[in-house]
Amino acid sequence: MNSAYLFEFIGTLVLVLLGDGVCAATTLNKSKAQGAGWVVIALGWGFAVMCGVLIAGPISGAHLNPAVTLGLAIAGSFDWSLVAGYVVAQMLGGFVGAVLVWLFYKDHYKATADQPDAMLGTFCTMPAIPNALNNLFSEVLATCLLVFAILALGTAGNTLTIGGIAGSAGSLGAFPVTCVIMSIGMSLGGTTGYAMNPARDLSPRCAHAVLPIAGKRDSGWGYSWIPVCGPLIGAALAAGLFLLVF
Repeated sequence: MNSAYLFEFIGTLVLVLLGDGVCAATTLNKSKAQGAGWVVIALGWGFAVMCGVLIAGPISGAHLNPAVTLGLAIAGSFDWSLVAGYVVAQMLGGFVGAVLVWLFYKDHYKATADQPDAMLGTFCTMPAIPNALNNLFSEVLATCLLVFAILALGTAGNTLTIGGIAGSAGSLGAFPVTCVIMSIGMSLGGTTGYAMNPARDLSPRCAHAVLPIAGKRDSGWGYSWIPVCGPLIGAALAAGLFLLVF
């Protein structure tokens, strides 16, 4: 197995474990963090991404997101031959991460069996106000900003320079990406929950569908295409914009 694929799997697993974990912690009954609110969720997701990047970054570059992989490939910063392997690894990592959240909070899911919408929200996103066009626009714009910022972080003015020689900032790049995720969550997350990542949304949604969760509802399949198509469209737009302006 290509070690980059393995680390994309592990990094995405950690991202979803901690990201869906903060949703479970703040939502499920009898959790000590229940009711902690949106700021904690946004911070938790930002730090979840940071942890995944710190683990996978040195080996795979830590895309941890099929939309990021697509955007980097379109922008010419990533080999197209690796795209499929990265996406498969990310999707599998997202699924396993969601299963681990369920195992970790299993007693709390039982205590929340009378709130099927709340339980679904610990796995994947659903819109605050269902409106397919507006929901799609939300995911496109949020992901476009995310991928454009990631691409911009790799430009000359943002790379580490020592003695006039440009180099990689390595894992230090995890911190600005963390800040971008937090900012997007706090500013643009209120409409759809800012999925921005098919591996963060579709994979845990599949886990919700197959896990034996007492009292669960359907997995929201009518909405599920939006947090997949929106991020992919947004990433492609970000790559095109990046090539245009840089």
